[in-house]
Amino acid sequence: MIPKNKAQAGTFESGDIMILLEPIEENRNEIDLSSNVLLQFEDDIRNVINTVLDKYEITNVRVIAKDKGALTPTIEARVETAVKRSLGIQEGTLQ
Repeated sequence: MIPKNKAQAGTFESGDIMILLEPIEENRNEIDLSSNVLLQFEDDIRNVINTVLDKYEITNVRVIAKDKGALTPTIEARVETAVKRSLGIQEGTLQ
C-alpha cells in the first residue's frame, strides 16, 4: 500500500518515539532515524520499523523517527498508528 497523507504519532518525551510518515515518489522506503541510544540500538529500531511497514505492505514512504529511548512495543505502536493515519484508517495528527 502507498500512504495517502503525512501522519505522525508519538511525542518527544523520554521513553517515547516521534514517528512522522510522508509519501515519497521513489519505489522504496527511507528511514531517517535519530536517537540518544543510536550506537547501541540503531539496527534494532530500524528492524522494528521495517517489520511494521512490511506487515502493512507499505511502500513509497519516508519515516522520520526521533527516538528518546522507546521500548520495542512503543516503537511498534507508534509506527502502526502513523501508518493507519497515513492510510486514512485512523484519525489523528496531520490528517
